[in-house]
Amino acid sequence: MLLGVAVIAVPLLVAISNAALQIQQLADSSRTIASAGIGSARASEDLISETLWLERATRFYLVDPKLLDLHVYREHDAQLSASRLQLAHQLRSAEASKDLAQLGALQGSIAEQLFASSANSDTVGATLRQFAQMSALAQRIAIQSKVEVDAQIAGIQRRTAESQRLLLWQSGLLIPLAVFAIVVLTFGVGRPLRRIDRAISELGRGNLSHPISVSGPKDIERLGRQLEWLRGRLLDFAAERNRFLRHMSHELKTPLANIREGTELLMDGAVGELDSNQREVTGILRENGLKLQRLIENLLSFSAWQTSSVGLENSQFRLRPLVKQVLENQQLTLLGQRVRLEVKIEDITLNADRGKMRLILDNLLSNAIKYSPKGGAIYLSAQADGEQLLLDVADTGPGIPYDERAHIFEAFYTGKAARGASVKGTGIGLSVVLEFVAAHGGTVQIVDGQFPGAHFRITMPLQSEGDAGDADTKERANAA
Repeated sequence: MLLGVAVIAVPLLVAISNAALQIQQLADSSRTIASAGIGSARASEDLISETLWLERATRFYLVDPKLLDLHVYREHDAQLSASRLQLAHQLRSAEASKDLAQLGALQGSIAEQLFASSANSDTVGATLRQFAQMSALAQRIAIQSKVEVDAQIAGIQRRTAESQRLLLWQSGLLIPLAVFAIVVLTFGVGRPLRRIDRAISELGRGNLSHPISVSGPKDIERLGRQLEWLRGRLLDFAAERNRFLRHMSHELKTPLANIREGTELLMDGAVGELDSNQREVTGILRENGLKLQRLIENLLSFSAWQTSSVGLENSQFRLRPLVKQVLENQQLTLLGQRVRLEVKIEDITLNADRGKMRLILDNLLSNAIKYSPKGGAIYLSAQADGEQLLLDVADTGPGIPYDERAHIFEAFYTGKAARGASVKGTGIGLSVVLEFVAAHGGTVQIVDGQFPGAHFRITMPLQSEGDAGDADTKERANAA
């Protein structure tokens, strides 16, 4: 996969580097031409202005020789020479070089005539005609300097146009390549990564029933095989844990049964009447023996439910008969608690695991009975909402404290109200509800405000496709 990304990235990097190089070269050339053009323009102006100054000074000499300061004249003559040499370095045309040479010859001739000891008004007057030639040459050199700068600017413009065409040509080739790369990464890498993400989510939820198979680049396939190996190891660990729980529970039940039997014999006076202190100690032993037996039964029940939670056995069935069956099984408990039922079940057909749905209903109903006061009410309703099933179970009990809502779906957790309840629970019913609802791709929420007690709402598809449950079911349930 890395090699494929490199093959796609290298042309893009080459194109970007080439474009940056072209832009840098054009910028450097533009700066050079701009600097040279400004220098040539200034030198041309100096050439013209110094020529005019020398001509004006020579005319003053004709009026009065004392008006000519030879020292100042030499300074302007040196400045004219400097401008001429600067233009000689910057201008490349043969015509400009020839004109500069002629201008230099005239400048030297005029200086010789002015500085000669025999200089007079007649010789100085002859030099004025040479100044006219110098002025014409200076004007022509200025024009040639401008022409050369314009030619260089035109060259930069041509190079810019060529670079633009080259970049457009490269873009025309690289844009389809980039689109192809996006498509390849989306379908060739994105889909396998989404499969891996779903597989990791299922492993995190403890759903180990689906084999993990990922197709795509070799690196991703190797990661998929590693996840499948991890799933197998987790299955082995889960099987070992359940086997350990079963064996230890059975091993503990035998000596515990003997302890309980001996305690009952002591309480019945089989070995003689007990005094009050002895009977109190024996009662403590019997009570703790019963608690220990319930804990062992909880471990066995939890192990059995964990084993049965692997995979779904979907079938089509009607919800009403299933609810009726669950209510009939809880009838004696309902009568004993004198709890009133309000049932509103629509005639809905589900495609789900019937056994797990029965356990969901049974656990929610048992939880509602346990927390409902005598003479209270339990509300059970189910309705279809589009393609979803909305199942509500509520009671008139004390409700769920906010500080316990983050823990009620944890196995073996019993809240404060449960510890003082007359009907003891195992503490794993709601964890089983959450696990089985998630296996159907549904969520469990705790709803407030509609009923005075606890109100659980289950949302799940009417047509379940498997046990790929919602990844954040537990978080949403805990946060509700």
